[in-house]
Amino acid sequence: MSAFQQERGILVDGIVGSHTWGELVEASRRLGDFILYLKQPLMRGDDVLKLQKRLNALGFNAGRSDGIFGPDTDRAVRAFQKEYGVAEDGMFGSASHAALVGLRVDRPGTPAVLREELRRSERGDVDLKEALVVLDPGHGGGDPGICGPAGITEAELCWELAVRVAERLAGGGARVRFTRTEAENPLAGERARRANRIGGDLFLSFHLNAHEEQTAEGASTYYFHSSYPAERLADELLTELIDLGINNCRAHGRSYTVLKETRMPAVLIEPAFITNPDEAKRLQDPEFMKTLADAVSTGLRRYYRHQP
Repeated sequence: MSAFQQERGILVDGIVGSHTWGELVEASRRLGDFILYLKQPLMRGDDVLKLQKRLNALGFNAGRSDGIFGPDTDRAVRAFQKEYGVAEDGMFGSASHAALVGLRVDRPGTPAVLREELRRSERGDVDLKEALVVLDPGHGGGDPGICGPAGITEAELCWELAVRVAERLAGGGARVRFTRTEAENPLAGERARRANRIGGDLFLSFHLNAHEEQTAEGASTYYFHSSYPAERLADELLTELIDLGINNCRAHGRSYTVLKETRMPAVLIEPAFITNPDEAKRLQDPEFMKTLADAVSTGLRRYYRHQP
């Protein structure tokens, strides 16, 4: 089970929780076994993922290859059906599958990566001016997250960091929205849906790391593995954090819900371990939190300045 979780980019704990069970169900689906189409809730699975990769490689814009059958995939299926003489109904069934099988597919996913970069560069959001950044403070409401050695909670610290980042971004001309109020704790899928409804250009989720070994320390960032812009954003943010002298726990591709289901480049940031007494103490220092917020806002500016 741990090997499956690692392969799928989800939390490796060896436990079949709701997220792991969902991934097991998705992994069991094979292209051609089911009719795929646009519906609510959105269809998802490895069959959708394979379809997206094939359509993207053939030049039909199915959007990001995330295994979720959304509007982009629907439009790509209809365009494919029209070009290959299949009834243009958006239903990817046996006839569409037969038309797709055997077609040459070179470098799957590459066009989708290029399109994602092109959409961002065409917006011209240089130096964050006029960009809409969605901030997602982890936990909240009745979920405090992990409690540090001194009694302060992950939810409190994530909220404070998000507020400080928002102040700096707004001061630089960006527009900022939150996925929750201080008293709320939306589910991960609802956080992603709120970000999508807002129509954000970037999504940042704030959490703190934890480990049973109190000496564990450092900063890490996470991005959805098939989003190249998100990977670059994760690298820029991590560079700024480790420049503060924080240990480098690296950037990782993951399939966390808030990364997979958001429609914009999304990164989850864990700047420190709340279970490490030294790092937990620093997190309660207003000057250190100010420094973290400055690093995050600088990382965002670097991301926009270095766009292709």
